[in-house]
Amino acid sequence: MIDIKVLPVGPIMTNCYILTDEKAGVIAVVDPGGKSETLLDYLDNSDIELKYVILTHGHYDHIGYANQLAKRYNAQIVCGRLTNEFLCDNELNHSAYHPDIPDIEPFKGDILLSDGDTFKLGDTEIKYISTPGHTKDSGCYIFDNMIIAGDTLFRESYGRTDLPTGNDYEMISSLKRLKNLDGEYNILSGHGMASTLNHERMYNPLMSRL
Repeated sequence: MIDIKVLPVGPIMTNCYILTDEKAGVIAVVDPGGKSETLLDYLDNSDIELKYVILTHGHYDHIGYANQLAKRYNAQIVCGRLTNEFLCDNELNHSAYHPDIPDIEPFKGDILLSDGDTFKLGDTEIKYISTPGHTKDSGCYIFDNMIIAGDTLFRESYGRTDLPTGNDYEMISSLKRLKNLDGEYNILSGHGMASTLNHERMYNPLMSRL
């Protein structure tokens, strides 16, 4: 069973998620968009291994401390195949347009996922699905009754599509795909409050019309 903690990090308070399987002795950190002493203290004082740094997409506010974190704890970076392009291009990851944040040194993912691929954190299988729209590399991670949605789906909202590689039609298709998943899920977004898929099916201004 995976325990989930949320920790807002970075310049625009991105939701960084800490996934812990105490029984298996492994941790994954999702979207470490900036350095957090709270996160480092937690990992330093834990006897559980940081196995993965997981990325939902390649924008600076989600990847800003991913490489440093992975190197510090000898963890593997997990992301969609298309995200690799963003990790080494500061225009695509948009850090080039924010002089107030440090440059992101180019890096690469260790485990590159295609739509429908799975991997395990302890005994829990995590499925990756491609959900372009906010960016062409955006994806969601599904396990148990959880969806880590990055900037694809927010509570009663969805990710903006006006940045490089964003696409309105792909966003519509991705939200329709999420809406049509069987059953109910908790939605953990890249920013803001958590939600549920049933809530979004009814009250999300775009998803509810699909």
